[in-house]
Amino acid sequence: MSEVDTISENYITRINKLQKRLRHEVGSAIADYNMIEDGDRVMCCLSGGKDSYTMLDILLNLQRRAPIKFEIVAVNLDQKQPGFPEHVLPAYLDELGVAYHILEKDTYSIVKEKIPEGKTTCSLCSRLRRGTLYGFAQHIGATKIALGHHRDDIIETLFLNMFYAGKQKSMPPKLLSDDGANMVIRPLAYCREKDIEEYSTLKSFPIIPCNLCGSQENLKRGAIKDMLQLWDKQYPGRIETIFTAMQNTAPSQGVDREQFDFVSLQRNSDVVNTGDIADADLPAFDFVDISNNGHIDLDISNRIDVVATFTP
Repeated sequence: MSEVDTISENYITRINKLQKRLRHEVGSAIADYNMIEDGDRVMCCLSGGKDSYTMLDILLNLQRRAPIKFEIVAVNLDQKQPGFPEHVLPAYLDELGVAYHILEKDTYSIVKEKIPEGKTTCSLCSRLRRGTLYGFAQHIGATKIALGHHRDDIIETLFLNMFYAGKQKSMPPKLLSDDGANMVIRPLAYCREKDIEEYSTLKSFPIIPCNLCGSQENLKRGAIKDMLQLWDKQYPGRIETIFTAMQNTAPSQGVDREQFDFVSLQRNSDVVNTGDIADADLPAFDFVDISNNGHIDLDISNRIDVVATFTP
């Protein structure tokens, strides 16, 4: 086998492996959160970045295999940023043969007018974009709006809110808009960014850079990303553990009075104190048997005896 054939075979093997992994993770997220149902019209929002290209690619792949029927409509919003290559997405989508809409709305001028020079424009830009896409989803009768946020985005947002906003909140895989009119889904919620990046490179998606507006990268999110990437290198598996923790919350073990009724919590009350139930059968006054390497002796007969009491 020639060197060229070997490279080609390795390429095919790797891209198939990545596609299978991403398809499994997207399928699991869809099933776990009931993201897509029979008869849905899914509006797949395309920015021209690696994440949204991968999302569309995997959703189309799943659409061909799924036991249910659902439509996919790709939508891109041209925000009239200087230098935006308007031809790239239509050419790609025409070749793909998928239904799509290209919208035009000059949110760029609004952002430049409202945000002082040198300040990050991402927040206002994203809100304007989201409002436009929400409205268009209703116009075309889309029942779901699919966004390309992945697992790393979700974890980064958690730490951003914890460090800078004093809140434990992130990006839910499925979200109902405030007015109840739109259902947002994030099919890539279980997918790692590094897998998406590699898959995007191997698939040669026509990437459109997200810095056309000239805005500097959000420094806070960049710092969080660097922190998590360092953890991932130093402590393999930590990122997976963090995401798992986000799926296993125990309100009674926190301090949020809105999430758990601490005020009504009394001995022998009907309030379920989730998190302590598993420890309810442990005997009182258990002691540490030092001679047995710190093993906790749970034998009821070996409970500590109260040998003296002093009352002033």
